[in-house]
Amino acid sequence: MKYNINIGLEVHVELATQSKLFCGCSTKFGAPPNSQTCPVCLGMPGVLPVINKKAIELALITALALNSKINENFRFARKNYYYPDLPKNYQISQYEEPLANGGWVEIEINGKTKKIGLERIHLEEDAGKLIHAEDTGDPEDKDWSFVDYNRAGIPLLEIVSRPEITSPEEAYEYLTTLRRILRYLKVSDCNMEEGSLRCDANVSITPHAERKGTKTELKNMNSFKELREGLRAEIERQAKLLDRGEKVIQETRYWDPKKKKTYSMRGKEEAHDYRYFPEPDLLPVHVDKDWIEKLKAKLPELPQERFRRFVHEYGLPPYDAGVITESRNFADYFEECVKLFPKPKVVSNWLMSDFKSLIKKEENLENIKVSPTGIADLLTEVEKGRLSTTMAREVMREMFKTGKGVAQIIEERGLRQISDKESLNAIAEEVIKENPKAVQDFQKGKFQVVKFLVGQLMKKTKGKANPQLANELIEQKLKSLSGEK
Repeated sequence: MKYNINIGLEVHVELATQSKLFCGCSTKFGAPPNSQTCPVCLGMPGVLPVINKKAIELALITALALNSKINENFRFARKNYYYPDLPKNYQISQYEEPLANGGWVEIEINGKTKKIGLERIHLEEDAGKLIHAEDTGDPEDKDWSFVDYNRAGIPLLEIVSRPEITSPEEAYEYLTTLRRILRYLKVSDCNMEEGSLRCDANVSITPHAERKGTKTELKNMNSFKELREGLRAEIERQAKLLDRGEKVIQETRYWDPKKKKTYSMRGKEEAHDYRYFPEPDLLPVHVDKDWIEKLKAKLPELPQERFRRFVHEYGLPPYDAGVITESRNFADYFEECVKLFPKPKVVSNWLMSDFKSLIKKEENLENIKVSPTGIADLLTEVEKGRLSTTMAREVMREMFKTGKGVAQIIEERGLRQISDKESLNAIAEEVIKENPKAVQDFQKGKFQVVKFLVGQLMKKTKGKANPQLANELIEQKLKSLSGEK
């Protein structure tokens, strides 16, 4: 492309606190509209906000993980604007004295590592939510919009990147990496469908000879896929304008995922438009150094560090390590299994396939009925030849349904694999006698009949025969009948 691309992302993360940022109202998602409000979050006269310490702590943990410089003293500010979902007509946010500055997110793109710098990290309260006619499903609502203030006041962490992202693909990788880190820290569930992770983008393109272009802000990108597609469409729109010798206007634009186009919403505000001033009802916050040191000690191993360790310590292929470390809970579960059954690649094979297909979300691993001990017991049975792979899959499904142990399920279902050579030898002879044509075909060089005969033996044993031993016995008998040694 003949233009330089500069993208900066503003990521808004709802923090995983049980109460709002300045009052005691619940933050639980899905409650009836306006049922989780009080005079404080509704901005009634005479009320005073009180800071939620847990929200500050989660914000500090995030800043530490993202290599940011935490400011020893920071304060809140009023951001003044009018919109129906903002009950006070101002938002308590941060401006000149944010919680943290700087830092970076390290991404992997096209086999290379790149650091995307951060501008700032700050705390603010969320706004409410407007509900329009198309969302209610009621034709009588077509002339109305409704407002739900349940979300107003929920702790929101804004992470602002520098405009160092140079493609939609880099933006996608940045957001997925950041989300993974936040979920490892357990500061947010980062569920885009429920609005706990939202992202706006600032986009500008310039000819290679110029350094700075006019930026537009892009909103309504509600998934990682939509982020990538929305950026592609906006970059293409700006390029066409410049190709025609026209100017890009600084404005806020709306991404329409159905039409795959961006549309103008309003002129882009500048900071002075919001008339920021220090929040008079809240004192500045002082962060004690001992508190920071205690939080540092609690930081978990982050996903990229864990990925590298899984490759080097466990010898996992990068693909396996990437899948397993995508979720902190999944990676924890894997390591518990490996402690009990120290064959990492075998464990990863089972967890990535059959096990993963039986869980809906890796984040819910603490609620499943199958413990790492159960997985280790199952793999031990397979390794010792007492269960075939097919049987083991059946046992695993039953473990998920009932929570029963491996030994109990094997006993109840009679699933013990037949590995006794004498027993299988007799059955193999029966199969040979019952299929003379297959024997003749083998003698003519059609060796694929071995699979057919093994299948017949498995039928007779209802799938309980050791498949490897069954294959060996059938081959031996066919070669013997053909005069081979």
